[in-house]
Amino acid sequence: MQIARDADLDLVEVSPNATPPVCRVIDYGKFIYERAKKEREAKKSQTKIEVKEIRLRPKTNEAHRGFKVDDAHRWLLQGHKVRVTIKFRGREMDYPEIALEDLKEIAEALADVSVVEQAPQMEGRTMLVVLAPSKGGAKKKEKSDQPESRTQPKAEKEAEA
Repeated sequence: MQIARDADLDLVEVSPNATPPVCRVIDYGKFIYERAKKEREAKKSQTKIEVKEIRLRPKTNEAHRGFKVDDAHRWLLQGHKVRVTIKFRGREMDYPEIALEDLKEIAEALADVSVVEQAPQMEGRTMLVVLAPSKGGAKKKEKSDQPESRTQPKAEKEAEA
């Protein structure tokens, strides 16, 4: 206690449960500030994984499904999980194999950037599959895809002219 007073600092009990209890002579305000700063840095480094969803029907046509698959591809490259659900109405419930085939086709189309996290399963009137981004360099692929997509329209414009 005398050492802390002489140094004009605080005596802080760092680990009260240890035997003997651990105390330090430090500036308490600075100690609290540093601890809060570390917590903020730890919070910044955490990543929140968002689950995006694509909703389809068994009768969804190929073109519309293609747009949805392109969206899912983009989301997977960004590191999000994608839930693909197919909702049944009326007599569509009698033909779940149609939806199962659609889900397998979508999973195959996205196989280069994703891994099936949850296999196709029925939940009430919906059938769903969950796709997670594959670990192998999704960010690198995204960067290499962007310049190509920018140069393609220019080439198409020249071909049209």
